[in-house]
Parts: sequence; C-alpha cells; structure tokens
Amino acid sequence: MRCFAPNEEIQIASVGIGQILVAHKPARLSAVLGSCVGVAVYHPRLGVGGLAHVALPQSNGRSDNPAKFADTAVPALLEELQNQGVPPAGLVAKIAGGACMFQTRGPLQIGEANIQAVRAALAQANIRLVREHVGGTTGRRITLDCTDGSLRVEIAGRHVEIL
Repeated sequence: MRCFAPNEEIQIASVGIGQILVAHKPARLSAVLGSCVGVAVYHPRLGVGGLAHVALPQSNGRSDNPAKFADTAVPALLEELQNQGVPPAGLVAKIAGGACMFQTRGPLQIGEANIQAVRAALAQANIRLVREHVGGTTGRRITLDCTDGSLRVEIAGRHVEIL
C-alpha cells in the first residue's frame, strides 16, 4: 500500500492488480479492470480517496497480499485511510468491474463472485455503496478523482459514464 499526496499539479497514479492506493485531492487514481473489481472509497469533506484493485473474492486465510482479495482488501483499504487520518464516518463507496471476460456460463464466474464479495465486505464494514457499474462482458478503465469523489468509467467504443 502506498500513499500518494501530490503537490499543486494534478497527478494520476495507476493501481495495479492486488494493490491499494490512497491519495489526497487533486490526485486521481486509475485502474484497468476485467473480471477484477475496483473499490473506490472516498471521504467528501476531506477530499481523500482510496482505490483497491480486487482480483479474487476470498482469501481463504491467505495473508500474503490482502489487497488481492475482496474479503481482506476492503478492511485493508479502510485501515490505510484511517492511517491517513480519515475517519470511517462519512466514507462512501463506488465499485466498477466484475466483467465476465470469457463470455461463457459455468461454475467459475470470477467477475460475479468478485462483485458479490465486494458488496458483502462493504456492508460488513458499514460503508455505504452509493453507485456501481458492474458486470457485462467488457473490461473498463476507471479513474477516481479525489477532488470531488467522481468515478469515471470508460469502456472502449462506448460513452464515458461518471458515477
């Protein structure tokens, strides 16, 4: 986990698979998602946000990389925000991703499992999920703007949505 606190210029930091990044306004945090889910948590009054790039739903006791799993990434993201002086009260969440990248139906639907696990982890942490852009069969690029908490969702060949 890293903390990104920019100077006067707007900076964009990329959050890779199994990573968590926290930033202060006016920074932006970005991730490219397929079946992974991006969990953006933001404190509107403080202008501080965090982004977790969740790859799998359950850690099953593994602790080597808590950011990789929905059940451990959400608590780790909240802990990192708290380490930056951000109280849990007032936090809101937006999620995106969880696509079915292989367009087949079957028992192993990682995207859908990630979506459900992230929703459950946010509910367990009492973090209000205010918007989501999930599912489908196409990957996304997301960008969290720490100035206003907006989450920009881009899908190739489609219009941009702002959550």
